Amino acid sequence: EILACFRPGRGNFLTDFFSRRIDRILVAATKADHLHHESHDRLQAIVRRLADRAVARANFTGADVDVVALAAVRATREGTVKQGRETLPVIIGIPLKGERINGEAFDGKTETAIFPGDLPEKIDAVFDVSGPDHRQGNDDPAIRFVRFRPPKLERTAEGVTLSLPHIRLDRALQFLIGDHLA
Repeated sequence: EILACFRPGRGNFLTDFFSRRIDRILVAATKADHLHHESHDRLQAIVRRLADRAVARANFTGADVDVVALAAVRATREGTVKQGRETLPVIIGIPLKGERINGEAFDGKTETAIFPGDLPEKIDAVFDVSGPDHRQGNDDPAIRFVRFRPPKLERTAEGVTLSLPHIRLDRALQFLIGDHLA
């Protein structure tokens, strides 16, 4: 529905003179830092499925479309935790004050490691409205993300402030405006 407000497709010198068209569309799945990198491709597949019809229409008009999992500010880092014989991929960060995990409330200062779970390999399971959560009238979201505090800006020995870490923000910018900067 949002893409219906725009005019996607390639233009030429004459058409661009009278009206602008959008020749690149990026569908972004944000907060990728709240999942382990092993689930990023699944997140992208879910978002692509959500936007399937709009992507097909935009491709038909000649617009380039990309779907990417990204985080403009990376608030977590990745690690692993051993639980018995199993090694689990976790994300490590500082949950915002008041966030709760299994009944434990966080103070906004304590770092914790969280197993974010795995997104399903078959994305149709995400869209199955006849699943157990829907049949029982459960109003709790099937997927819930803990909010994390952004990292503190670090400085070099010379006093230069370093940029915030991100996930694939450079790829998104390259896709959208890269040729305009060359």
